[in-house]
Amino acid sequence: MHVDTQFSIFLVNKPGVMDAVTRALAEASVNLFALSLSDSGEHGVLRVVCDNVEKAREVLRETHDRWTETDILVVPIGNTPGAFEAVTRKLAAAGININYAFCTAAEDGGGTSTAIFKVADVEKAIQALQA
Repeated sequence: MHVDTQFSIFLVNKPGVMDAVTRALAEASVNLFALSLSDSGEHGVLRVVCDNVEKAREVLRETHDRWTETDILVVPIGNTPGAFEAVTRKLAAAGININYAFCTAAEDGGGTSTAIFKVADVEKAIQALQA
């Protein structure tokens, strides 16, 4: 478990806009290990966690004008029923609100998944999960 940087990239909801961002990151050899896309009508928010924060920041500065970054909690979990809930239960018991979360999973149902949590206090969340 660790704290990492997530980029939230605000996109106009039109064909090719998301591709332009992900292509620029790919051409810079930035590997995305978690991604979420949500929309609110005319705009979308692409959230990415990657292997090279500095390079991603540089690419976004050069290619896109509306993005932010925030600390998120990255938690490896088993790819089994209840693994995600075990984390949310501990956070709830510690009084930690989850603003949003998403996760990755191996398609075959085995191995390890990665859960991404946006919480108000990542240090308190780490303490709760390590207890």
